[in-house]
Amino acid sequence: MVIAVSQSAAGAAGGMHGFVPALTSFVGRAGAVSEVAGLLGEHRLVTVTGPGGSGKTRLAAEVARRVAGRFADGVWLAELAAVRTPAQVPSVVAAMLGAREQRGESAADAVVRTLARQQLLMVLDNCEHVIDAVAELCAALLPAADDVRVLATSREPLRVAGEVWYRLAPLALPDPEDLAGAAWAEAVVLFTDRARSADVHFVLTDQTGPVVARLVARLDGLPLAIELAAARVEALGVAQLLNRIDDRFALLTAGNRTAAGRQRSLAATVAWSYQLLDDHQRRVFRTVSVFPGPFTLEAAGAVAGTDAEAAVLHLVDCSLLVPPRMDPDGRCRYVMLETLRTYGTRLLAEAGEQEQAVAALAGYALGVAEQAATALQTGPAEQTGARWLDAEDATMRQVLAWATEHDPAMVLRLAVALAPWWLLRGRLAGEYPRLREAAGHAVPGSEAWCAAQFWLGMMGSFSTGLAVALDHFTALRDALAGRGPSPALADALAGRSRALALLGRIAESIEDGRRALIMARELSHPAGEALALGYLSIATYYARDFDGVVRLARQAERIPADIPGWIARVSSLELTPGLIETGDLAGAERSGAAALAQSRAAGDLSTQARVLVDLADLDLRAGRFEDAAEHLRESIQAAARTGEPIDMLNGLDWCGYLCAASGRHAEAVTVWAARAELFRRAESAEPPVTAARRAGPLRRARQALGDARAHAAEERGAAMSPATAAEYALLLTAPGPQPRQPPELAMLSARERELVTLVAQGHSNTQIAAELFISVRTVSSHLDRIRDKTGCRRRTDLTRLALAAGLV
Repeated sequence: MVIAVSQSAAGAAGGMHGFVPALTSFVGRAGAVSEVAGLLGEHRLVTVTGPGGSGKTRLAAEVARRVAGRFADGVWLAELAAVRTPAQVPSVVAAMLGAREQRGESAADAVVRTLARQQLLMVLDNCEHVIDAVAELCAALLPAADDVRVLATSREPLRVAGEVWYRLAPLALPDPEDLAGAAWAEAVVLFTDRARSADVHFVLTDQTGPVVARLVARLDGLPLAIELAAARVEALGVAQLLNRIDDRFALLTAGNRTAAGRQRSLAATVAWSYQLLDDHQRRVFRTVSVFPGPFTLEAAGAVAGTDAEAAVLHLVDCSLLVPPRMDPDGRCRYVMLETLRTYGTRLLAEAGEQEQAVAALAGYALGVAEQAATALQTGPAEQTGARWLDAEDATMRQVLAWATEHDPAMVLRLAVALAPWWLLRGRLAGEYPRLREAAGHAVPGSEAWCAAQFWLGMMGSFSTGLAVALDHFTALRDALAGRGPSPALADALAGRSRALALLGRIAESIEDGRRALIMARELSHPAGEALALGYLSIATYYARDFDGVVRLARQAERIPADIPGWIARVSSLELTPGLIETGDLAGAERSGAAALAQSRAAGDLSTQARVLVDLADLDLRAGRFEDAAEHLRESIQAAARTGEPIDMLNGLDWCGYLCAASGRHAEAVTVWAARAELFRRAESAEPPVTAARRAGPLRRARQALGDARAHAAEERGAAMSPATAAEYALLLTAPGPQPRQPPELAMLSARERELVTLVAQGHSNTQIAAELFISVRTVSSHLDRIRDKTGCRRRTDLTRLALAAGLV
């Protein structure tokens, strides 16, 4: 009974996210998979419980594949085994979903906001050690996100209202009265399959079959215990395996009499494997259990000693480590199963070695971060450094959490080293509080403090706002002002120049930008020179000196040194709009295409969002409306992922131009009104050239509509939330014709249209029920009928339907 659920058989819909392909067959559990899948059809929170090693994670993956087709936005896996503190749970889930915290918003709030309009299944795996935090997150999420369902795995229930528990039974064992038929029992099938991986000549015979049947029965049918036993078939044979398992049961009972039976059986299996190691191998096993995720052979040597490599290879042979796999950074990494890691860390503490191992891991992580940071400082090696840190993410998170409690100086060094990577991956905003706290322990004016202030200024632009960013750059400038010229002072002045320009303080911005440029050149600081040129060009653009913008960008291009990729992209970001304004459209086409290729190669979403808007401008000037729509759509999607408000506002602005140019006057007025309201809430100042450019098309669009219709369009846009405005822009840029009255709407009753409108306005089912004085169950029933009639399965689809119909 080997069941392998293929990806294609699982159904497409939104797909699987975060799951890795299974490398071994899935044995048995057909009934359990069907039952859990059925429960998910009836209940919104299902928790699969059972002891460690019982196969909860693998079952959850199979269920996810089975039901993926039900969810328009797919199935997403949040692996919580590596989370060390409950406070990290919302951040890990937010990172998995790509949810970006907005100003003043917690990670949990970002998760709720992101999922409120999606239809997906979230799998929360290994919850038991952070169960209170998981329960709190689910309790907040489920009432606010009506179309989200959760499948959790834990050794105990979450105990949240509406939760259904499913206790996972062991694999089916052979009938003691029918050992001849033992070969078909699930536990025996699993043992046989894994034994053949260790010994290709292994077969069940009349002699070995009954022994295997007794062996898997003594292991309680727990998959991990069976797999560990099967790994030693070649070395010991099944008879000795059975004898050793018997001995280890007795040893475990003597060690912990209060543990549950299945926990004793699993622990006996792990203890047995551990006792087969020699002293050196045991020490290495204990030490590498400190890694929260995949690790390289080099990493094992750094943490467990230079003589650890041979022991690691042996641990793979005896199934205490998963064989290595190649990661995107080109390095092979090993993985220790979570249950084994828990066992190993317990032994590490008992041996009094934990403090030393954790410190060694922190030292290794800091070394990796600083080496990768060096790579990130050079353009050609940028991708190499970024991919390395991508692969070490779990380790970096754990060490940062540990250092936050034990070593603020290390937090400071780690955060400064990781900051360029966070910038590249759109994570600067989320790390601001940690770096700010660590900077508070540093001596003001020290090298570490200065580096922290620079990156806090950069982070502030993405999270706390431009005024706070300006404060950090100003504090850095003031601390360095009395020491004479320095690279750090030049960078501080450049940072101030950017913040001041975006705040509309152009004269001050130009002054600081010029000072930064002169200083960087005097110091032969090429990266600082490029940064100053890039940020000075922003103020120059605001001042409408477009020839000056092009001149500054060309100067940046001629800097010969190999500067950090993100700075090189910043320094050339204003070149394309500058060329457009000076009339060199061919040059702008070349510049924009090159910038887009560079940002895509680096995975730099923020730069992509900005460059795509420039390309849309060029498309509109050339009458390429379809290309403009495609570029704007991609820009808005990128801005939504990074959470950068300026990028989103730019995308909305050019959607207005697209609509105006294509004769959609009402849509142009609406999207510009939405942008104006959102811009009003932001701190940034609008470049005069932008306002002047929009004045004519906006006036003509209003005239084409007449006062009454123009006023209605403006009111519609001004009432839109940021999320609704983004969806509206995506609707306006969608390929194909834009129907004035979607045919699906004709199928809906007046009450159903009212529900669609409320959904599009961001109301939850509970809020809709209160608004209409009906029950939540009635709301759900209405929405089910609406989905059947329209085919709009997720709330985002209903929002687009409402927008297309003018209901919002």
